[in-house]
Amino acid sequence: MFLKRTEGNNIIILVAIGANLPDMFGTQPLQHCERAARAVAGIHGLHGTVRSRWFSSAPVPASDQPRYINGVLRVEGKLSPESLLASLQAIESAAGRVRSVANAPRTLDLDIIAMGGLVRQSPDPVLPHPRAHLRAFVLLPLRDVAPEWVHPVLGTGLPALIAALPPQDIRPVGVED
Repeated sequence: MFLKRTEGNNIIILVAIGANLPDMFGTQPLQHCERAARAVAGIHGLHGTVRSRWFSSAPVPASDQPRYINGVLRVEGKLSPESLLASLQAIESAAGRVRSVANAPRTLDLDIIAMGGLVRQSPDPVLPHPRAHLRAFVLLPLRDVAPEWVHPVLGTGLPALIAALPPQDIRPVGVED
């Protein structure tokens, strides 16, 4: 199965990045995502960062929110899930993330999609991410950085997961209808 431990007991970690609001200084979602990618790459204990293309997607579930910018990072490291989650939440806070209701618009959202083949229901973070396999805005960027990924619970590869998705409004940034 893909995403086993690598040399030196490092594991492959997949992190989704998303944003759809500017901050109070006018920093736009794409810039938040680019800064977040650099910040995640700079977390002590992580290395070997590979970033997907950026995608523009409609909100899921559908709403009148602005479109999101989404991408995925593939990194290697030895961090615990709790330590990584704390680091990601600190990056979100620095970008002006305010947690309110579920699926609210946000300046930055960082989610751990998978950490090696780790499966856990608690404590947070739940791994693999419980809705990643249902979202084109995760799976299409994931294909850029980990095309051979197999969902550790479902045992299903990325091509089959993508083929099973319902239609979703998503396109690479810079590609117009």
